[in-house]
Amino acid sequence: MTKSIDQYYSPWVKGIPMYISNHIEKAWRDPSLHRMMSNENPLPPSDKVLEAMAKYSKMANRYPDQGLVVRTKIAEMNGLEGPYNVMIGNGSSEVFDNIFRMFIEPGDEVIQHTPCFGIYGLRGKLLGATMVSIPMIYKDKAMHFDPDAILAAITPKTKIITIANPNNPTGNFMDAQHFVRIAETGIPFVIDEAYVEYSGLGLSQVALTKKYSNVIITRTLSKAYGLAGMRFGYALAAKEVIDQISGSLLPWNVGTIPMWAALAAFEDTESLAKRVEYNNSEVEFITESFKDIPGFVTLPSKSNYILFDCGPTGKTGKDVLAFAETKGIILRGETRKYDSEGWFRVTIGSKEENRLFVATVREFFGMAEATTDSLN
Repeated sequence: MTKSIDQYYSPWVKGIPMYISNHIEKAWRDPSLHRMMSNENPLPPSDKVLEAMAKYSKMANRYPDQGLVVRTKIAEMNGLEGPYNVMIGNGSSEVFDNIFRMFIEPGDEVIQHTPCFGIYGLRGKLLGATMVSIPMIYKDKAMHFDPDAILAAITPKTKIITIANPNNPTGNFMDAQHFVRIAETGIPFVIDEAYVEYSGLGLSQVALTKKYSNVIITRTLSKAYGLAGMRFGYALAAKEVIDQISGSLLPWNVGTIPMWAALAAFEDTESLAKRVEYNNSEVEFITESFKDIPGFVTLPSKSNYILFDCGPTGKTGKDVLAFAETKGIILRGETRKYDSEGWFRVTIGSKEENRLFVATVREFFGMAEATTDSLN
């Protein structure tokens, strides 16, 4: 008897739907909405990056090379020996997908520290892995890493440990000493540094790759560099590790235009500095703007987003999102956690958007406009 097509699917992928970001789809359908939900950079690419895009768009009829020039630049920025310590990808999402493919077999376990970036679970489950989620500790109006719980969760089935630093969506860093403890287990340890530029590469754990071959650093140009639409990410690791995980890359996975645009972005240090300064000042502005709302928790952030918990006020995050949308603002919802339905997140927008957001939240909670001059 002929089998139906669904009997041929791998059991661990059967029924997995296509990943769709509904909030991004909504924003593209209605450009009038304020996109304050996806950790995008509100500032467009710099002139130098746009010039590189224009120049290399005229060569779009040719296949790209393996990116030795931009990989060499990345290695130099990070104090590594050379381009063979660097793998580039179509955003850090593809980088994660490629790393996971080279380690995971069905039945393996991947340890993640939650709440965290959803791509870890998406790619892990696709490969048949069991995701072991270790919750962060929420106390004193802040999230705290729990390295002891991560180490305690290791089993013979553990194939990968992944931690975002700073974490998405909580915006905080883990103390450097704990990365060493985890690295010393020898288990493949992927450190996601998508937002590290907002605090500077001095907080990167890239130096660990020189001592521990199991440590892999991932980064992206989607955040501080403002190139989310160009899709460029990269991994840093020991040469022998990069050699192996590069083995499953699709040929020509990074196009000519993103590659040279990335190089221009790396070289335009003045533009990056301005973006970082702008972002960090706006994070401070928003953080200060809600201090007088009783019960409203603003988590400290070192990234381009801020996580809030309005549960103690008696309101829910869904309530805030719905009200914000009446003002044309799309915010990011969060699932229930730590016995609270009050979680939601904002991405730093333009100055006008940030002030609209602050005024909207204050109105929702029945507060007068901030008494400071910062809303001007």
